[in-house]
Amino acid sequence: MEKIRIQFTLFSAFYSPLISTMSGGFLKAEGLDPEWSLSPPGVSALAALKDGSAHVVQSALSQGFTALDKGETPAAVHFAQINEMDGFFLTGRAADPAFAWKKLEGAEVVMFKGGQPQAMFKYACHRAGIDFAKIKPVCPGGAAEIDRAFRAGQGQYVHQQGPYPQQLQADGAGHVVAQVGPQIGPCGFSSLAATRDWLKTGMAKAFIRAYRKTRAYLNAAPAAAIAKAEKPFFPDTGEDVLADCIATYQRLGCWTPHVEITRAAYEKTLDVYEYNGLVKQRYRYEQVCSAPPATG
Repeated sequence: MEKIRIQFTLFSAFYSPLISTMSGGFLKAEGLDPEWSLSPPGVSALAALKDGSAHVVQSALSQGFTALDKGETPAAVHFAQINEMDGFFLTGRAADPAFAWKKLEGAEVVMFKGGQPQAMFKYACHRAGIDFAKIKPVCPGGAAEIDRAFRAGQGQYVHQQGPYPQQLQADGAGHVVAQVGPQIGPCGFSSLAATRDWLKTGMAKAFIRAYRKTRAYLNAAPAAAIAKAEKPFFPDTGEDVLADCIATYQRLGCWTPHVEITRAAYEKTLDVYEYNGLVKQRYRYEQVCSAPPATG
């Protein structure tokens, strides 16, 4: 077995296409022994590519925009999608079948202070026809801090990735009222990145074979079976809650069968960052992305 080192920037069930390469045995079937890690708070997983401590990382296209805005050539290239939709949920304190986005205006919403989660949320509010400036943000920190703050009584709504919202519902601490993804549509939300040199290796070819099989599995297997296999990665989340989260993402369609980052998804992400004033210009697809390694 050849050791392959994988690093996540954030770790949640939303990234099941990468998690299930490990939990579903797809990497081992290709002769790869996975070792995974989580980047330190505030540090991009791309740093692990730079220092050689990871071969492939979970990242976002915006990391490429950041380098290009500085006049630098990105050290890493994004070669496959993980999620082609925003996977955040809005959870309120009570069930609200008649929820409308307008209700967020004037309300306290616990959320990330910045970065892609907030950029996408602002764009979704724009698409929903509401004024983000009228929302009262509560920004306590990272994902765990956001969850604790809402559970402690802060905010009327909370903006989170799964499985946090599903666990809130299971605990009777909140009720999901909306998903952000449908307001935005398909986009390059999260992706796999590596160095161009690594993408030329036999390991990269073996990885992408496993990854293609994993994406097919995620679209065909029952959510309960996927959750059972992934459960060791989520010791603090109930298996039923994890299955509920995975089923929701399957229905959302963020795990489309193709692995390529499409040009349309890339351009939508540029739309989001341009709207937020977070990119200096519309960079070409080839400056940030590449095709997956050829396996033929």
